[in-house]
Amino acid sequence: MRIVPERNAAPLVSGHGATDLGDLPEWDLTDLYASMDAPELKRDLQKAADDAVAFETQWKGKLATEAQKGSEGKLGQALRTYEAIEELIGRIASYAGLVYAGNTADPQRAKLYGDVQEKMTDASAHLLFFALELNLIEDAQLLAALDADPAFGHYRPWVLDLRKDKPYQLEDRIEQLFHEKSITGRGAWNRLFDETMTDLRFDIDGEDLSLEPTLNRLQDPDGEVRHKAAEALAKTFKENLRTFTLITNTLAKDKEISDRWRGFEDIADSRHLANRVERSVVDALASAVREAYPRLSHRYYAMKARWLGMETMNHWDRNAPLPETPQATIGWDQAKDTVLSAYGRFSPDMASIARTFFDRRWIDAPVRPGKAPGAFAHPTVPSAHPYVLLNYMGKPRDVMTLAHELGHGVHQVLAGGQGALMASTPLTLAETASVFGEMLTFRSLLEQTTDKRERKAMLAQKVEDMINTVVRQIAFYEFERKVHTERRNGELTSDRVGQFWLEVQSESLGPAIKLRDGYETFWTYIPHFIHSPFYVYAYAFGDCLVNSLYAVYQNAERGFQEKYFDMLRAGGTKHHSELLRPFGLDASDPGFWQIGLGVISNLIDELEALE
Repeated sequence: MRIVPERNAAPLVSGHGATDLGDLPEWDLTDLYASMDAPELKRDLQKAADDAVAFETQWKGKLATEAQKGSEGKLGQALRTYEAIEELIGRIASYAGLVYAGNTADPQRAKLYGDVQEKMTDASAHLLFFALELNLIEDAQLLAALDADPAFGHYRPWVLDLRKDKPYQLEDRIEQLFHEKSITGRGAWNRLFDETMTDLRFDIDGEDLSLEPTLNRLQDPDGEVRHKAAEALAKTFKENLRTFTLITNTLAKDKEISDRWRGFEDIADSRHLANRVERSVVDALASAVREAYPRLSHRYYAMKARWLGMETMNHWDRNAPLPETPQATIGWDQAKDTVLSAYGRFSPDMASIARTFFDRRWIDAPVRPGKAPGAFAHPTVPSAHPYVLLNYMGKPRDVMTLAHELGHGVHQVLAGGQGALMASTPLTLAETASVFGEMLTFRSLLEQTTDKRERKAMLAQKVEDMINTVVRQIAFYEFERKVHTERRNGELTSDRVGQFWLEVQSESLGPAIKLRDGYETFWTYIPHFIHSPFYVYAYAFGDCLVNSLYAVYQNAERGFQEKYFDMLRAGGTKHHSELLRPFGLDASDPGFWQIGLGVISNLIDELEALE
């Protein structure tokens, strides 16, 4: 999933497209269910509930005994049934989530989403025992069962990965309580954030805009347009500051309670565990990026201020386009051809998979009232296929976002062969194919550009995207660390949260950018803070990883594409160290991150040379 803050400006479009963009596709969700009132959906809701109860009745309290039976045991049969139920629940939940994302302001869609969440939470509560009981089996006995039963052994990566959660598991009844209360606890606060954000309106010269087009005006060529957009954002954010502060305080406390009960030491350890990445690796990444602030963001923004004829830029000028940046609108067909061509030059198979998203209407592209902002690729379930949501406005960054989300989609299609339990990758690796797809598209366009001014604009835009993905996301991570650490001492005021925001932004952006009044509220709209605490470092991880991976690709004589596809097909069956080994890369090596950061620094060097 990718929701990039403060993307470029463009006029609002609606419906099925606009004349300057062409016919923008809206997704066809009938591969999941024909409609919200489809009899198949009603049937599957009941089936998921019934199958979960039957599974619990058949297997609860019996897994250790089945493990003792060795080759005569039926753990493989149990796990196949468990996976089938998880797949069914995933299909239902995916459909409800996608319908809701299409228009979060529609009461009927919101009701379906809420009802499905409740019913699937109730159903999955009957499955909780399974993972908990598997982890109670002694190591030697479990390994023997994996060796003895081929059906059970098929799931070896999932079973062994599950063992990593064992130290943090709670007693069955407590796990069930945590699970069932999530719908009225964390889930409810997430939904409140989403619906509040959807309802926000920003007044610019009498025009009421939603969040997405208002943020996009921060990248308008006209400085006064950018200034007015920033003031409108700050005004509305301030008016809703109490709500966002309450949501943040509540969710931070909720996380602290869960972490304390489970025994996590560091505030981000639960995310590291979910990402299957060591804390030391993330610490090394964050430290390397912070140390690189002066030679990356500080240096670039000082240079950009000179280009714009300013001594220092205001915060609303940070993503202003350069005078050299082409302002023409990029139609949908051109965007499609650009991305597919870049993918095809790397691998015809990769382009073929991506083309399917266009041909079969797996993409929802137009901006619509009520539609979820940003962009994402949703994997749904392996028996179906992924879907991509965009808010396409015809700017170069929208083309890069299309390339990014299609990279996710290709990854999800290839990993689908691992099945519902093993297809999903940790967040740190989930960004690999998406960022690689962006890099392929950027490099393809850059190679075709001969005009010096256009090349400068393209390089600058890529540097800004990389700063947003690496520097800015690590700054977000540091902001979250401050908020969650301080929350352990009591509730945070809006002013205190705003102070943390200004501290990390000032440190990361550098002296060339002045943070004016109102910017202290801009933390409010970042959805990752709400939906996935500490998610953000995965973007920096993925970008630096891909920079290193792309360097290997550029120097590889043959075989890279095959190894790359093998990595994507692996889904969640391998640790990052195992996946990177064929490429000669090691994320635990402190020097690894310097390779990725060096790519950004080299691009800034090239821009300086063009001055």
